[in-house]
Amino acid sequence: MSQTPTPVSFAQQIPDGEDRERRVCQTCGFIDYVNPRIVAGVVAHRDGRILLCRRAIEPRKGYWTLPAGFMELGESVEEGAAREAREEANAELTLETLLAVYSIPRIGQVQIFYRAALLNAPSPGPESTDVMMVTWDEIPWKDLAFPSVKWALEHYRETADRAAFAPFGNPAGTDRLTR
Repeated sequence: MSQTPTPVSFAQQIPDGEDRERRVCQTCGFIDYVNPRIVAGVVAHRDGRILLCRRAIEPRKGYWTLPAGFMELGESVEEGAAREAREEANAELTLETLLAVYSIPRIGQVQIFYRAALLNAPSPGPESTDVMMVTWDEIPWKDLAFPSVKWALEHYRETADRAAFAPFGNPAGTDRLTR
C-alpha cells in the first residue's frame, strides 16, 4: 500500500526565539535557514607579477578576476582556494598567509583571500577564457569583475614586503554593503 506524501508548504515568518523572518514549513515546522556562502580565493604571485583570470562565465563574463569561487562541502578554506586556482588557471601554488576576509551581505557572501606563491605557468581552465601575469601598473583596473578583487589587490600590495600581518577586512565605508 503506497502512501500519498504530505504536501509541504513554506511561509515566511519569525520562528519562536528568532529575530528575523525565515522560510518555515507549515506542515512540520522545519526552518529553512539560508546562510551566506563562502568564497575562497588567492592573490597568486611570482617574480613581481600577479595572476589574473578573464571570466568565461557569468556574473561579469569577460572581466578580470583573481582565482576564487564557492567552497565545496568537505573542504577547508585553504583547499577551496587552491582548488579554485587549479580550476580557473591550472595554477599550482603554495599558500603563504591569510590576506583578508570580506563580508558582503548584499549578496550573502563571505570572501576569504590568501596570498600565494605561484609555482607553475598558468593557463586558462574551464571558467576562464584567458589568464595573464601582470605587474601592478598593468592591472586592468576598469575591467575588474568585482570590488573585492580590487580590495584584495590593494591589500596584497600593502603587504607584499611583509611575511606577517593581521588579515584585512572590508575597506572603510564598505563594511555594510547592503541592498
